[in-house]
Amino acid sequence: MSVTQSIITIAAVVAGTMLTRFIPFLVFPERKRTPKCIEYLGTILPFAMTGLLVVYSLKDTVLTAWPYGIPQAIAVILVVVVHRWKHNMMLSLAAGTIAYMILIQTVFA
Repeated sequence: MSVTQSIITIAAVVAGTMLTRFIPFLVFPERKRTPKCIEYLGTILPFAMTGLLVVYSLKDTVLTAWPYGIPQAIAVILVVVVHRWKHNMMLSLAAGTIAYMILIQTVFA
């Protein structure tokens, strides 16, 4: 890439990032009431995203061959336990991911 192309690419990425960050504040100003459908989406989308993440993470799990989904099951259980204990989504996902990676690299290698 030439210097000009690099500058154009960086400018496009910056513009795209700024637009996605600023447009909601322009469309829904603080002094105006937020539409009910947007409030509903704000309530339901985090749960939908979590469900989508679970389905995507487990879609290729093979239950009929070794290791029979055991590492995935342990990681999912750990995520649930840590989340119920600390009520912190980032901590629970990190704990499950780290446990899964350790399990598949060492115990179930």
